[in-house]
Amino acid sequence: MRFPLPHRLDNIRLRNKMLIVYIFCVLLPIVLTNVVFYQATTANVRAQRMQDISRALEQVKNDFLGELEIAIRVSDVFLTDYILNDILDTQYESPLDYIVAYDSYFRKILNSYTPHYTSMQNIKIYLDNTTLLDSGGVGHLTEQIRATDWYRELEHASGSTPVLLRTTRESQLMPGNARDTFVIVRRMNNFAFLGPSKWEKILKIELRTQAIDQVFSNLNLAGHVYLVDESGRIEYTTNPEIHWRTKTVYYRDLELPQDAIEFASAFNEVAYLSNWRLFGVIPEEEVLREVRESRDFIVWLALLNLLFSTTIIYWVTRSMNVRLISILRHMKKVKNQQFVPIESRETLDEIGQLQNEFNRMTMQIKSLIHDVYIADIRRKNLEIEHRKAQFNALQSQINPHFLFNSLETIRMRSLIKNETETAQIIHKMAKLLRSSLTWNRDRIKVEEELEFIDCFLEIQKYRFGDRLAYRLDVDPEALGVHIPKMVFLPFVENASIHGIEPMKHGGRIDIEIRRNINYLEFSIRDDGAGMPPEQVERFYGYLENDGQELGERIGVQNVIYRLKMVYGDNMRLFIDSSPGEGTYIRITLPVRYGLGGEAETLPES
Repeated sequence: MRFPLPHRLDNIRLRNKMLIVYIFCVLLPIVLTNVVFYQATTANVRAQRMQDISRALEQVKNDFLGELEIAIRVSDVFLTDYILNDILDTQYESPLDYIVAYDSYFRKILNSYTPHYTSMQNIKIYLDNTTLLDSGGVGHLTEQIRATDWYRELEHASGSTPVLLRTTRESQLMPGNARDTFVIVRRMNNFAFLGPSKWEKILKIELRTQAIDQVFSNLNLAGHVYLVDESGRIEYTTNPEIHWRTKTVYYRDLELPQDAIEFASAFNEVAYLSNWRLFGVIPEEEVLREVRESRDFIVWLALLNLLFSTTIIYWVTRSMNVRLISILRHMKKVKNQQFVPIESRETLDEIGQLQNEFNRMTMQIKSLIHDVYIADIRRKNLEIEHRKAQFNALQSQINPHFLFNSLETIRMRSLIKNETETAQIIHKMAKLLRSSLTWNRDRIKVEEELEFIDCFLEIQKYRFGDRLAYRLDVDPEALGVHIPKMVFLPFVENASIHGIEPMKHGGRIDIEIRRNINYLEFSIRDDGAGMPPEQVERFYGYLENDGQELGERIGVQNVIYRLKMVYGDNMRLFIDSSPGEGTYIRITLPVRYGLGGEAETLPES
């Protein structure tokens, strides 16, 4: 029968009811509200922070473009100055004529730009007009110059298009120097429409390294900036771990931190910086720093809400908690056999009913405990008698098993060979019969058990002839130890009948009995047919059964049940067998000395 929800709540303990009310009315609303508020705040702060970083990166890009534009504008002046270009294209008769022209105009041009723009540190014009002196901002286009990286890069540019690249400083034109400065390189062919020039003229403006460093350091964040050209090579970075000045490093080959956030900005609006990109790699912790601060505020707010609500609930439910604690205290006294009733005013709620029922229970326990104690004693006596009867039944079951097998062996041998030599084996058989029919003793010595085993093996050897070989290796100190009757013989029988008999060539049985101070160890090994894994597991399973379903089963199973009943967990059984590989069985029994000084196996306490 299904009950509606209100009636189902009646079956819930009061403590659980209070917990349900607290969880659904206080804890969950506060937690969910703060979680939703935290998620929304985190998203807003993160978005704002990401936008601020993008703006800062964009500002760095614009500042860098500003420095480049200054150099570009200066280069435009040099390209469009007709007088300057005419001076450069003139073939002078003597160096003095060039010096006069240089001092009259060229020097003024150089001095008017280089000192006033902090972004530029050197302006130089290279040309193959050897009538000009190689000094004062003019250089000859030698083979060494033509072999430089910036000159080779200029060969791919068309017309007077400016080319930006990183190269070695003008003052350090030596092999192996670092490429640590940016230069603007342009061809001075702006007046080619007036006629072809006899000379090749190249303008090279070297940017000041300190100015570039200042630009990229403006990104005041715990991260690094990477300037990457069209091929993906890093042309500048604020990361000191990257040796970009002395060797070629590609951005795609960097192993960025897993928690880093990447920002990118392209120079698509500038022709000479086409496909150049500016990357900012910022740790996620830097981005979420303000988020963490907001989180701390939300956590403290949630804790205050929980503290306030919990205080109110505690004040309301205090009366119930006090009475529940009182009941619990008296229950602990009952556990210690102190049956003291609860003395308090009578109430009509659930706790009051519980107090009344507890008081009635304590009054009844004293009257019931004696009856329960006597009933328990009777039950244990009946159990002991039952186990004794079961043990006797198990012992009686094993006798017909041995008798049948022995008589069958003698009968078959007599029928097949019709020999009178069986007198000897009949003597052995009679000895076994006398011993098996005498059950007036529960325990016998190992020496007596060995006589049974020897008789059985002689019978089996008479039957199998040379197909059966056996060896008995017994520790002399083990002969006097008392054990339950016929607990080793069934294992010998099992090895002979099920192990050696199926083998056409016969086999061998080795039996060892060892004794140390605390244990008696019986082991038997045969090289017969062996057992499949499921049979081995079945033998181990006998240890987990009490023998209540034994029925008519005899043999090894009977012995295992008897040993389990006598020794309990003090008995150890080990079986190692596989088909065609034979079988090895080891039984370990505890040993103690009796009151008469004789050694005996120790039964279960």
